[in-house]
Amino acid sequence: MSFFNKVLASFGIGGAKVDTKLEKSEYIAGEVMRGKVEVYGGNLEQQIDSIYLTVYTTYIRESDDRKYTDIAPVKKYKVNDPFTIGANETKIIPFSIDLPVETPITIGNTRVWVSTGLDIKNAADPEDKDYIGVRPSKLANQILEVVEQLGFRLRKAECEQASKRIRNQYPFVQEFEFIPTSGVYRGRLDELEIVFLSQSEQSAELLIQVDRKARGFGGFLAEALEMDESHIRLSITTQDLPYLQEKFNQVISKHL
Repeated sequence: MSFFNKVLASFGIGGAKVDTKLEKSEYIAGEVMRGKVEVYGGNLEQQIDSIYLTVYTTYIRESDDRKYTDIAPVKKYKVNDPFTIGANETKIIPFSIDLPVETPITIGNTRVWVSTGLDIKNAADPEDKDYIGVRPSKLANQILEVVEQLGFRLRKAECEQASKRIRNQYPFVQEFEFIPTSGVYRGRLDELEIVFLSQSEQSAELLIQVDRKARGFGGFLAEALEMDESHIRLSITTQDLPYLQEKFNQVISKHL
C-alpha cells in the first residue's frame, strides 16, 4: 500500500469504519443490551487495539445564570482484544452488556445513546452513534406510579447538574417534578420533587422536596425565603413495595 494511502488512513480517509447494530431501540434501565459491531476494513490493513462502547446522556448545567446542555458517560465497555483487519475485510463481533440501572430515563429533553469507537494506533478513531430509548427500572417505575396514585401528575423531568452536596458517581441527577391535581394534597402542596440519588435493582436512595402551598402573609414570607420547602432523604427497597403508598403518605404528611 502506498505511503499516500497510509497518510490518508491516519486522518480517517480510506481507513476502517464501524457500525453498531443493537437488538432493539428501547431498553429498561438495568436490562442487558445485545447487538453486534460490524467493522469494515479500508484501503489497507490496520491494527485495531480495541473496540469500546460508551453509554452517554445529556444533562443541563447552569453557569452565570445561563443553561447549557452537557454530555456525560454513564458506562464504558471494552468489547474485544486487539486484532488486525485486512483491506476490504468485514468482521462481525457480537456483544452483550448491561445497561446501568442508573441510566437516566429518556423523558423530556434527556437523550441517551451508545457511542462505538475503534482505537486504532496512529490513526483517527472512527465512531458510530446509536440513540436509544430508556424506560425506568422496575423499582423506579413502581415509585413513580405510587406518586401518581397519590394524586400527583408529572409536570417536568430533567437531568440536571448535581450539586456537590448530593453528587455521587455521576455529575448529574434526574429530577421529577410533580404537581397535586387530586386527592388530599391538592391545595396543600405546590409541588413534589423527587431525585434519584442512587439506584440498584433492589433499592433506591431518594431526595424528596415537599413544597408547601403558601397561606397568608406568613406563608408568602416563608415562600419568599424558601422556608416552605422540606428536603427528605428516603431509602426504598423491594421489601417496601407492598406498603409503598403508605410510606410515601407518612413522609409527605409529616411535612405539610
